[in-house]
Amino acid sequence: MGFTYDELSVFGVLRKVDRLGPWSAYLRLLCQWKNRPGYGPREIAEKVMRFFRFYAINRHKATIVTPSIHLSAYNPDDNRHDLRPFLYVVNWPWQFGKIIAHVEELEKKIERQGK
Repeated sequence: MGFTYDELSVFGVLRKVDRLGPWSAYLRLLCQWKNRPGYGPREIAEKVMRFFRFYAINRHKATIVTPSIHLSAYNPDDNRHDLRPFLYVVNWPWQFGKIIAHVEELEKKIERQGK
């Protein structure tokens, strides 16, 4: 999928514990990962969009998979009261469009500051 285990853990916490969608997760990671080498706005956006695309593709499986033990703060067990939809539009058009527009705006600002 193109993620490290640490990145998957961060995304899992953002999605399950903090209840963030693509746009909110992107904004949070812009602040958290701004000092990481190799993580500019475009790279963060690509990671967020890739994660949520795979999440949308595989979300329906959570309704049929039997529970198993998970030793993390965002335990996926006990989905009896989980009222989230399980079928998503894979390309998240509104959220991803907003992220892409924001990335382009940030890159223009960074380019203007560099001149």
